Amino acid sequence: MRKVISQFGEGPLQQKLTTGDLHFLSDAYVSNGGNGTGPTPHELLGAALASCTSMTLKMYAGRKSMNLENAIVTVDIERVNDVETFSRDIQLQGKLTLEEKNRLIEIANKCPIHKALVGDIQIKTQLVD
Repeated sequence: MRKVISQFGEGPLQQKLTTGDLHFLSDAYVSNGGNGTGPTPHELLGAALASCTSMTLKMYAGRKSMNLENAIVTVDIERVNDVETFSRDIQLQGKLTLEEKNRLIEIANKCPIHKALVGDIQIKTQLVD
């Protein structure tokens, strides 16, 4: 995996993000002191789960020759009492049997980001010069 680098951007809270040759932004909502110029960190986390789920479904359906035309994945994150709850809605489009749809939902739970979020996570932090 390419490393992701974040550094200060324009305005009070904007962050310039880089991974390899790709450049994108993150920011806070205006109501939270940002300028709203990019997705919030939580939105990026939701985007990681949504895009990983959709990619995983596309790859699996392709390998199994399923008629999956599109997988629309919507993720919402809500924090209540220090617990993050991810709500993931999956809309499968195409001529699929009930059996195929059920299998694809099982496969959705095997996407790497889903596995990372429900598994044990360690964050190692160090100060570097």
